[in-house]
Amino acid sequence: MDQLLQVDNEDEESQEEVEGRLGPSTVVLDHTGGFEGLLLVDDDLLGVIGHSNFGTIRSTTCVYKGKWVYEVLISSQGLMQIGWCTINCRFNQEEGVGDTHNSYAYDGNRVRKWNVTTTNYGKAWAAGDIVSCLIDLDDGTLSFCLNGVSLGTAFENLSRGLGMAYFPAISLSFKESVAFNFGSRPLRYPVAGFRPLQDPPCADLVRAQRLLGCFRAVLSVELDSVEGRLVQKDSSEWQLQGQPTVLLTLAHIFHRFAPLLRKVYLVEAVLMGFLLGIVEKGTPVQAQSLVHQVLDLLWLFMEDYEVQDCLKQLMMSLLRLYRFSPIVPDLGLQIHYLRLTISILRHEKSRKFLLSNVLFDMLRSVVFFYIKSPLRVEEAGLHELIPTTWWPHRSSREGRESKEVKEETTEERQRRRAYERGCQRLKKRIEVVEELQVQILKLLLDNKDDNGGEASRYIFLTKFRKFLQENASGRGNMPMLCPPEYMVCFLHRLISALRFYWDEYKASNPRASFSEEAYIPPQIFYNGKVDYFDLQRLGGLLSHLRKTLKDDLASKANIVIDPMELQAATMDDLDEDEEPAPAAAQRPMQALAIGGALPLPRPGWLSSPTLGRANRFLSTAAVSLMTPRRPLSTSDKVKVRTLSVEQRTREDIEGSHWNEGLLLGRPPEEPEQLLTENSLLEVLDGTIMMYNLSVHQQLGKMVGVSDDVSEYAMALRDTEDKLRRCPKRRKDILAELTKSQKVFSEKLDHLSRRLAWVHATVYSQEKMLDIYWLLRVCLRTIEHGDRTGSLFAFMPEFYLSVAINSYSALKNYFGPVHSMEELPGYEETLTRLAAILAKHFADTRIVGTDIRDSLMQALASYVCYPHSLRAVERIPEEQRIAMVRNLLAPYEQRPWAQTNWILVRLWRGCGFGYRYTRLPHLLKTKPEDANLPSLQKPCPSTLLQQHMADLLRQGPDVAPSFLNSVLNQLNWAFSEFIGMIQEIQQAAERLERNFVDSRQLKVCATCFDLSVSLLRVLEMTITLVPEIFLDWSQPTSEMLLRRLAQLLNQVLNRVTAERNLFDRVVTLRLPGLESVDHYPILVAVTGILVQLLVHGPASETERATSVLLADPCFQLRSICYLLGQPEPPAPGTALPAPDRKRFSLQSYTDYISAEELAQVEQMLAHLTAASAQAAAASLPTSEDDLCPICYAHPISAVFQPCGHKSCKACINQHLMNNKDCFFCKATIVSVDDWDKASNTSTSAA
Repeated sequence: MDQLLQVDNEDEESQEEVEGRLGPSTVVLDHTGGFEGLLLVDDDLLGVIGHSNFGTIRSTTCVYKGKWVYEVLISSQGLMQIGWCTINCRFNQEEGVGDTHNSYAYDGNRVRKWNVTTTNYGKAWAAGDIVSCLIDLDDGTLSFCLNGVSLGTAFENLSRGLGMAYFPAISLSFKESVAFNFGSRPLRYPVAGFRPLQDPPCADLVRAQRLLGCFRAVLSVELDSVEGRLVQKDSSEWQLQGQPTVLLTLAHIFHRFAPLLRKVYLVEAVLMGFLLGIVEKGTPVQAQSLVHQVLDLLWLFMEDYEVQDCLKQLMMSLLRLYRFSPIVPDLGLQIHYLRLTISILRHEKSRKFLLSNVLFDMLRSVVFFYIKSPLRVEEAGLHELIPTTWWPHRSSREGRESKEVKEETTEERQRRRAYERGCQRLKKRIEVVEELQVQILKLLLDNKDDNGGEASRYIFLTKFRKFLQENASGRGNMPMLCPPEYMVCFLHRLISALRFYWDEYKASNPRASFSEEAYIPPQIFYNGKVDYFDLQRLGGLLSHLRKTLKDDLASKANIVIDPMELQAATMDDLDEDEEPAPAAAQRPMQALAIGGALPLPRPGWLSSPTLGRANRFLSTAAVSLMTPRRPLSTSDKVKVRTLSVEQRTREDIEGSHWNEGLLLGRPPEEPEQLLTENSLLEVLDGTIMMYNLSVHQQLGKMVGVSDDVSEYAMALRDTEDKLRRCPKRRKDILAELTKSQKVFSEKLDHLSRRLAWVHATVYSQEKMLDIYWLLRVCLRTIEHGDRTGSLFAFMPEFYLSVAINSYSALKNYFGPVHSMEELPGYEETLTRLAAILAKHFADTRIVGTDIRDSLMQALASYVCYPHSLRAVERIPEEQRIAMVRNLLAPYEQRPWAQTNWILVRLWRGCGFGYRYTRLPHLLKTKPEDANLPSLQKPCPSTLLQQHMADLLRQGPDVAPSFLNSVLNQLNWAFSEFIGMIQEIQQAAERLERNFVDSRQLKVCATCFDLSVSLLRVLEMTITLVPEIFLDWSQPTSEMLLRRLAQLLNQVLNRVTAERNLFDRVVTLRLPGLESVDHYPILVAVTGILVQLLVHGPASETERATSVLLADPCFQLRSICYLLGQPEPPAPGTALPAPDRKRFSLQSYTDYISAEELAQVEQMLAHLTAASAQAAAASLPTSEDDLCPICYAHPISAVFQPCGHKSCKACINQHLMNNKDCFFCKATIVSVDDWDKASNTSTSAA
């Protein structure tokens, strides 16, 4: 055998010196001096991640003669320039490879080539592609290949000669990542005549191939012990039977083979090819059996460290092959690599080693669960798979009340059905890959293989939790995070495997529950058995909750917090002995800032900054856990420290006879019911956390393909309309339109095939059911947690976030593709979510501002859609009333805008002229997003309105405090709006060129929208409960009515004056102020006035009229303005221009009914007559007798004990918010009536 393995020494010596190359024989990236900017370099010095604006790095070896090639594996498809440079090239944060003389680059992101100037070149690259960079220094040319396909010569006439040697180099922007292959591994796409920069180990390669031949020979023969001869046999049927001759032969082979199998190149070139051959030739069962036998032999004949190195290299090579294989129509390459992965992982000893040391530690194993989306559909074979393309034709205009649905033609129907058949073919092929990925996870979640140590599932749990921690704690260090597109696929495969084991456990344990009824028991959140890192809880920080709720923990959950440990934890928080997390996080960054290219301890995204307190949550407090099943003696109260993730055993998780494991500390409200294995509960909890980390955001991003299809379809339809209308004599226009039509059609063909892929991999019916299942799990978990009372505060915030976001995803991302109504139990789920939103948006146990805002926004969105509003109406009556009571709480000291918005939505459709979806003047413009909650058709809720009316009538303080806060906010919002439009008008009138800040415009428009919505809430209140303002037997009615009249007059005067500030700003139609118009605010004010002055008995109408006319700001011309009647000109002023278009409610016949217009005319006639009578009866008042606060009303009240005076309206309004005297700040004890005549006669007497 030694003779067989002898290789000519010439081969080895020839590798030492190669003409045309300078530098070390092992080629890596030069992280010590050959870089510019901040970069993160992997520990093998072959992978790099951009960590600055535009970082550049080159290799350690250069070439000056001959033909050379290296490969770059593209991990992200962003801005990068890949190519060659000389040692004299100087780069900076703006200029990289290709931006200087003697540097040349290809940029597949912008599809260009660079050498100081730039021109179009090549194709667009995508994540998962391989770029080959070729340099021919004999001819002086430079070219590139993409996935083995030549892109043509990029540059010619390269500078050669003395001092001209070229280094491989790359410039990449922030977060972009690649891996280089200079020849340390076999090139994926070798090019004839070109050598890799690093020579392959030729001699070792020959030896390894010969040894593999010997090994194959052993597998293909069998020793016949009877006849004493060798018999040929199929290697797939080979079995190790313990025959001494066979064992000795194998021992000799592996004695020489083992050292070679530790080398990366040989594992990928020799062993990988052998194992893939086994998988490709035999049936899955035969392949798995033989791979199992081969792995048994590796562990038997090789040292453990040798097998471990070999397996590590094997899995890394396998992952690279899977990640960077091109997509082919049948996905055959991916299927082969996954089948081999499964065969390796079925070997128990190998699986446990890989789980413990490799899959989550050394490489990005989540890649195995990812199916990459093809950027170039023709290369993926989608043309053959989906020969006919189709896209939906949306002919309806957004915002219209009636939708013109176009009838589908026979041709369109045939195209749609052909397209759907193609999509189904694609989906079936993808499902084959997905099933293999689920099988991998089933192997990793196996908990029956504990005969040789810890079961795989418990190793997986430890690694999975660590993976979640790195992605949750490293949010600020973006390059380190697992890409969200991987997370989406991982989530769905994990749910499939999890539900398989959950239901399998149910089959063998009838007392357990099905996965359809899954939830997380509340004790997991507070018993310290599961690590939630530093994630926020509903009630705040964990250390705070353990101190404030320690009595509840003891009484409800039998968990006693040791006071000494609490004190230690508090001191630990103040003054940590260990390195604090921020300092630890800064340490690598400081090194990075000094050293530039920083070698990472582990590759790429997993190498997050050192966490000084990795398990801070678990180590802060010792807890004594008591089991309520039996009486407790002193000896039972043993302190049990919470174990760190790495230290936990199977018993710690699953529990034993007297130990409930993860479920320790069950509260009395929680039923004593077996759900499933505790380990599966922790996997489920991690799955929900994973959705919250990045999956939801990625689901939202992928909708972009569908949006692009809609936009191009609309553009194509418009172009076809123009073609039909274009005169035939205008051939130039026809040619341009035909060209545009062709471009749009080709783009739509491409996008519709991509959309089919996205729908199959991301938005399929099965994926929708996964997200729906997560939603239902979260709802049950929240319901069970809520029953525990104060302990609900321990629940992590992400459970509520996932409940809200998963429903949003189902409605907005999956809804357009699949009908939500077809989901099982959909109506019941809607109602349960409605109950949670209604109860918890004002829950005092929830303290986080962000989560409270999310709940409020979710409820506000919920009441905008008819189906979800009906769900709110279906929740129990006491919960509905409690929700409305919280909505009617005073607006001060809390975020009130969303609350007001909810009340407005409940009223929209009932108010005066308030049946519109979009404002009249915006109908001709296209909305940014027609699915916005604010653009939904009105769907008022009379049931919730009735609850509101009942509550406002019930308590003596409810209505006054609520309306006082509404009036205060209206005063603030409208005043801010007027102040801002004054600034905008002044800026617009300046002669010099100026720009108005877009943020200021946005705030201005928001203040206007708030003013309108507050007016609508007042209109609803007056309509539902008019006696609050008009029944003066109530102590606050007169004051509220006077304040309302004052505000209405102020609004009318500002908005209705012609050619004034408001009028001019509306005429400007500035971008950002689109919603600012006369109509919305004037119809809201008109609705209030009509309710006060037209509806109701005569006595109340007269009361309202007298208050309105008594306000000094009242002007009849403002009421005339509503119906377009001209303002009588003041003496000495010119008449208004007759052609000026005037505002009039009569112009909006589509929005205001004839009955409503008649009421406005009746109101105008009534006010005209009443104001004439009031003017005749009014008496002149001395200035000394006027209220010194408002100077509008006579003095009618005196404050005790200080004796200062004002009118009743002013002092009553002041006392609503403040009990101190307006003038001297003395505390007011009482307010007495004051009449000048009686007081004068008394003093005279």
